[in-house]
Amino acid sequence: MPHVLIVDDDVETREALAEIVMAEGFTVAVAGNVRDAQSQIARRCPDVVLADLKLPDGNGMDLFSDVESQEKTQIVLITGHASVESAVEALRLGAADYLTKPLNFRRLKAILSRVPRASDLKEEIGALRSELRRLGRFGQMLGAAPAMQKLYNHVARVAPTEATVFLLGESGTGKELAAQTIHELSLRQKQAFLPVNCGAISPQLIESEIFGHEKGSFTGADRQHKGYFERASGGTLFLDEITEMPLELQVKLLRVLENGSFMRIGSNQEIETDVRVIAASNRDPEEAVSEGKLRLDLYHRLNVFPIRIPPLRERGSDVELLAQHFLDELNTAHGSGKTLSADALSGLITYHWPGNVRELRNYIHRAYILADQTIDATMLAPVTPSHSPAGLSLAIPVGTSLAEVDRKFIFATLELCGGVKKRAADLLGISLKTLYNRLEEYGLQCTPLELSAAEDAGSIGSGSLEPSHYAA
Repeated sequence: MPHVLIVDDDVETREALAEIVMAEGFTVAVAGNVRDAQSQIARRCPDVVLADLKLPDGNGMDLFSDVESQEKTQIVLITGHASVESAVEALRLGAADYLTKPLNFRRLKAILSRVPRASDLKEEIGALRSELRRLGRFGQMLGAAPAMQKLYNHVARVAPTEATVFLLGESGTGKELAAQTIHELSLRQKQAFLPVNCGAISPQLIESEIFGHEKGSFTGADRQHKGYFERASGGTLFLDEITEMPLELQVKLLRVLENGSFMRIGSNQEIETDVRVIAASNRDPEEAVSEGKLRLDLYHRLNVFPIRIPPLRERGSDVELLAQHFLDELNTAHGSGKTLSADALSGLITYHWPGNVRELRNYIHRAYILADQTIDATMLAPVTPSHSPAGLSLAIPVGTSLAEVDRKFIFATLELCGGVKKRAADLLGISLKTLYNRLEEYGLQCTPLELSAAEDAGSIGSGSLEPSHYAA
């Protein structure tokens, strides 16, 4: 039977917690200070520690060093003076979660309900870190390069916790797959995983999509609509392109992250939700903060556990592994047996892949269509040069801001594509809606017809542009 240690100097709080914990099927030990808690831990290592942040002889965080193995024990800190700083610090130190006083017993029960699966989860993570890594696989991700092994380490560490994760990486590197792997290795694995591309939803609709609305709350609201936070309760919500979220909505997102509650549009009733948030961006978040695209307080709240997804050019022979994987998928789907020649593989490895894994997949698909049986270097000719063709280079003076580099690069790509925005978006590795958002930032007005087409081309979930069973 799993064991819980309750550490609080208030007798009534200890008794109330003990009653709830025992009712949920746990054995219980109690302590009123750090010293007593250390003695209890020495007697029996608990599965969960519920510890008050402020204790007579120290701090609840002091117990982190006394727990024999944080992989076996979840520490949940309790505080009567919650702040973004204390919550972030607790999660960074390794706390699985934190509760505020007066205690939300419903949330506590939700935390405890996930504990019985923890031992099975550790065995699953151990298996993935040995056998699957040997094969170059980890959850939804594929790759054996040192950069990917480092990524796997971080994912395995943070997945069983409740920490908010911020995934950073270029377009096409597979941030959604990393988020999905974190979810599948977490205690929420049997609940929903919902991806949301914040750059693919109209600014006029995004609040309704995220938080929901009541019938009649605005023109066209002919029925009640449950938003992503409500539908993902108990599971994980992946917010991709978070810097594209309107600033006024970022305030409401911060409130949900801090309080675990929100209101639908047109309602004054608070709705509680138990959601783990994983955010992602292909922009430098600090640059986005300085440009006013991302609130500083939200950035600090999201940045509890940042993880960088490596670009394909830093992954060496993973290019060959991924190319063969994509070809195997196509052969299986179409009942064929096409192969990659040695010179084709050599050309793939020498290319720098600005579009990352997504670009590689598209090239393999194109070559597969062109080939009769063997895919050779001529079929991959557009990707084999190691230098840019004449007329496709762009000179950027040293000292130019990243925002200005971004603007110049987008305009140069549009010029290269003859003004065809869909083609430019594909070359840039971003959604069409994101390209229109950037152009509006630069003062270029798009017609209503163009915006409508962009919204039709985009999708609510970012998975439509990501590989589905391979990785990054």
